[in-house]
Amino acid sequence: MSDKPEFQLSNRRRFLKVSGSLGGTALLSDWPAWAQDNRETLRFGIIADVHKDVMHDADERLSSFIDHMKKERVDFIVQLGDFCVPKEANQPFLDIWNSFSGPRYHVIGNHDTDGGYSREQTVDWWKMPSRYYSFQQAGMQFIVLDGNDRPADHAGGYPRYIAEDQLEWLRDQLDSTDLPVVVFVHQSLERESDGGVQNGAKVRQILEDANASAGHRKVVACFSGHHHRDYVRRINDILYPQINSASYHWVGAEFQHVRYSEAIDQAYPYIKYTVPYENALFAIVTIDPTKGFMSIEGKQSAFVGPAPWDLGPKPDGWDAPTLTPNISTWKMPV
Repeated sequence: MSDKPEFQLSNRRRFLKVSGSLGGTALLSDWPAWAQDNRETLRFGIIADVHKDVMHDADERLSSFIDHMKKERVDFIVQLGDFCVPKEANQPFLDIWNSFSGPRYHVIGNHDTDGGYSREQTVDWWKMPSRYYSFQQAGMQFIVLDGNDRPADHAGGYPRYIAEDQLEWLRDQLDSTDLPVVVFVHQSLERESDGGVQNGAKVRQILEDANASAGHRKVVACFSGHHHRDYVRRINDILYPQINSASYHWVGAEFQHVRYSEAIDQAYPYIKYTVPYENALFAIVTIDPTKGFMSIEGKQSAFVGPAPWDLGPKPDGWDAPTLTPNISTWKMPV
């Protein structure tokens, strides 16, 4: 699949009135039955890839998210993975997360088991119900997937796969509910060749089959993190929003550059392999069934120091439209 998103907001157009690029504004009669019957507007806070174990100021970034969500009184919060490993030194960071009094939901990322920790240890420490699970809020079904299963042909590196037992569970979840569905997963389902879920196309087919069986858009969207990019795609009438990292874009050792002090660099040596964002990125998602829209209010920031493309040429180029220190604000029909 091409890296170019099917729909991408520029930084100068942060709010979209839905037009022909997304198939036109939907009339009430075109919306699925749930959008006409369910009258409760839902708002939730979402953050991805804080990377406590990389960033020196991860606690401050998470605090800004939690403080904002408390002020906005959202219905729940969710983090999309690469949060923190389950070690005692990270307890103050987890305490910040737990200071939100409403429902809190976790998604496991590939870096949440760094240092030899198991997924089960992370699940227990975060107090997740399971590696993958579902919950309901405001007349909607939310499904959390674990994209870190190990395929039989795994050749090394971080596994990025959803095994058959989890796929069967997903089918059962979709078959057993009449509610509209939103999916959360760390690695995207639509960037298979660029670090996304290796069998993402198979997972997408399960979501599309559920819509075909229901006769309407039962599965509304699938949110992911992991790629530290800013875009949203619509594939076969399902939205795939990519939530940018709260902290940085990874550029690697070839483009390393000390962004903060030498003392910070010594204590947090991986920061120089990144281009950090000045302020934490996160968003509020609103689903308004009475109007048939989903929207995101995203935070905007700036790079700390040189932008990625100012560090030198990259063999496969820099994807500036999606590589940005922002989470775009957008609004579109569901």
